[in-house]
Amino acid sequence: MINLREGEIPEVRVTKLYALVAITKHGVANARKYAEKFPYVDVYYMKKFEQGDEAEKNIQLFDGTVRLLLPALFKAYKSMILIISLGAVVRMIAPILVDKKKDPGVLVVDDKGQYVVSVLSGHIGGANALTNEFAQAIDATPIVTTASDVQKTIAVDLFGARYGWVWDSEEKLTPVSASVVNEEQVAIVQETGEKTWWMHETPMPETLKIYSSTQEAIAAKPQATLLITDRIIEKEEEVLLENGVIYRPKSIVLGMGCNRGTSAEEIEQLIDETLAELKLSKKSVKAIATIDLKKDEQGFLQVTARNNWQFITYTPAELNELPLQNPSETVFKFTGAYGVSEPAALRCANATDWLLEKKKSGNATISIARITFDEEEIE
Repeated sequence: MINLREGEIPEVRVTKLYALVAITKHGVANARKYAEKFPYVDVYYMKKFEQGDEAEKNIQLFDGTVRLLLPALFKAYKSMILIISLGAVVRMIAPILVDKKKDPGVLVVDDKGQYVVSVLSGHIGGANALTNEFAQAIDATPIVTTASDVQKTIAVDLFGARYGWVWDSEEKLTPVSASVVNEEQVAIVQETGEKTWWMHETPMPETLKIYSSTQEAIAAKPQATLLITDRIIEKEEEVLLENGVIYRPKSIVLGMGCNRGTSAEEIEQLIDETLAELKLSKKSVKAIATIDLKKDEQGFLQVTARNNWQFITYTPAELNELPLQNPSETVFKFTGAYGVSEPAALRCANATDWLLEKKKSGNATISIARITFDEEEIE
């Protein structure tokens, strides 16, 4: 816990690009939800709202007035997202402002989550782009008052953030961003994930070109690459990463079953081994899906909390709606469903087939399906 004292700048644990801060009961509830939808935030809130799972979720608690926390966040983060009234934020940040070329971005979100306001460092600090992305992620209205804001391209460090996409590494974010801004030839290869990422009314610049495969992009010899995939790429594809960024959409569902009391460690070991075998990225997992008899299974609850995944359960009747090649009378006898991991994966992913139909190891079973995304065209 962070103990705040006058005249002292506290130490904070920085793991993400942005800090998300709440100081009210409703704000805290929203902050916890926002962190599930927007993956680039470290969450901070007051100790009096502690819920017991903060360490597991990497949430940092503080004791004392939030005014004393902001100087530390100001120095440590690219931007701060504050679920605090605009007037209070203006008063608190005024004494710590330095220069528009150095100050981080500052956003304000109202307590009900209706509006996201770009307050500080809109252009240089990236607050305007972050305002739009964060508002999309939480289904709020963005408010950007900079009259000259004419950004009509991709913000590389925020690309897909509204959908929960994360990048594999930040190493090339700056040079790839420079390629986009300087209108160099940039290849975009999308293998999975949401297709509605171009949000501007104008068409994409001709310098951003979509390729149907990594092989096609390699042949084009672009100056930078944005690769959207849930798979671990092959060695011959790594040439694209000399000046490229991999984005991981939330495109994988793990259908699972287990014996009662199976440890989180055993469950996660099975997940890690299976994803490695299939050459899939763990960062692309969206959810564990199972039967509602397992809604209180501690192993599943711990693994999903630890990885910030959704935990989704279905009734036996809902699972039985999915056709199975190998229905099990034994499973039906004990659960009322003819299968658990296989139909749970398909139903949650809205898919018709599996990447892995079923694998059993020790006390747990796993099935893997890729989410079916709408095929909207990008213009």
